[in-house]
Amino acid sequence: MVPPLPGPPEEDEAPQRPEGRLRTTRPGLLVGLFLAGVVVGRLVRPLAATWELTAPRVTWVQGAVLYLAATILFAVARATHVAVHQRRERLLPHQAVNRLVLAKSCALTGAAVAGGYVGYALGWVGAGAELARERVVLSLVAALGAALVAVGALLLERACRVRDDDEAH
Repeated sequence: MVPPLPGPPEEDEAPQRPEGRLRTTRPGLLVGLFLAGVVVGRLVRPLAATWELTAPRVTWVQGAVLYLAATILFAVARATHVAVHQRRERLLPHQAVNRLVLAKSCALTGAAVAGGYVGYALGWVGAGAELARERVVLSLVAALGAALVAVGALLLERACRVRDDDEAH
């Protein structure tokens, strides 16, 4: 015997729809990704030595790319803030989603990459290697660039935020 198919839900049994809101990036998640990056970055030099590989060199290019990305994020955050909060313009839905996805992904990636460069720099502190000092300095320069990417992304995320209709009254 086959049970009957269920009918449409009653009014009080209707499934709950998600609120449809994106939450801001949690600071704890950013700190966790940063710390995970520190651990992974700190392991690069000993693992390279164990496997008899040459440890990667950090050049000015990595830092420059991160500073360029941070500059772009700050510019987009500023333009978005002016449009949404000062001129009271509404972003098209796809524009808002694109900017939020960009902001979230860059905030998370920036935190992890900053941690990775800090960890890599820590791995070279006190090392007697020929290029140790250069690797520490350039890693810290790149880490600052990655941190600025995360900050620019968080500002973009904040610029996309609009008040709820409930909050407006």
